[in-house]
Amino acid sequence: MWDYTDDVKKHFLEPRHAGQIDHPDMDATVGNITCGDALRLMAKLDEQHRIVDAKFQTFGCASAIASSDVLIDLILGKTVDEAAVVTNQDIANALGGLPDAKMHCSVMGVEALRKAIAEWRGEPFDLDDHGHVVCQCFGVTDTLIEKVLREEKLRTVDEVTHYTKAGGGCGACHGKIRQIISAVWGAPAETPAKPAAAGAMTNLQRMQKVQEVIETEIRPVLQNDGGDLELIDIDGTTVKVAFRGSCAWCRARDFTLDGTIGAKLRELVDPDITVEDVSETLA
Repeated sequence: MWDYTDDVKKHFLEPRHAGQIDHPDMDATVGNITCGDALRLMAKLDEQHRIVDAKFQTFGCASAIASSDVLIDLILGKTVDEAAVVTNQDIANALGGLPDAKMHCSVMGVEALRKAIAEWRGEPFDLDDHGHVVCQCFGVTDTLIEKVLREEKLRTVDEVTHYTKAGGGCGACHGKIRQIISAVWGAPAETPAKPAAAGAMTNLQRMQKVQEVIETEIRPVLQNDGGDLELIDIDGTTVKVAFRGSCAWCRARDFTLDGTIGAKLRELVDPDITVEDVSETLA
């Protein structure tokens, strides 16, 4: 479970600014279709371009809702120019801090604010300059990773994952992320150790390894966004699982089943493993 502050819990359980504004002066939506996080920010301005009302709609976890709600607390009463300097760290500080793995929620709030302001001003807004996709699981590009590295002074793959989700799925992009970190900061790229070959494995050994990988490599990733996974059965190289939490209704569930869970088990346990979702048969 995440160690949320009382402020995060308050803004999640009793958000004051959730809703919709008819005919808003500023209106922007940001998000990632692949992973499901999305945020719409709307605002009304007075004649002095001061934000007099703002609302949000979000599809995401507790941190996403809390970050969106407190963002509006931070910008209400400010002029557009004053609101433009609000940072994701301001959001995290106003919440008394966020778990490292949830910092991407505060980043999404600032992205929505910047996009809303840019579009209101009639300026182009391009979050990632259409760079090359590095993380296939979450659709994160190299230019977005470079941008966040510089703005947040990030140095490790884990930090990049916390702020962008890149690398939080199958892990196949970790090498590319290390190369980008090296290029930005001028340090030698870290070369990860390759996992040992699975080799001949008894059924018992395979079962033990599957359980270990699910507990240490897969469930923590899913739990980052309020989801979870239950191992139901292992029949030879067929692993049967059931999605829990937000994963049970996530629209990316089919992709997660093979693109994240299956890929990780084939990488670390046995290349012949297949994964079946038996959630519906257990309902």
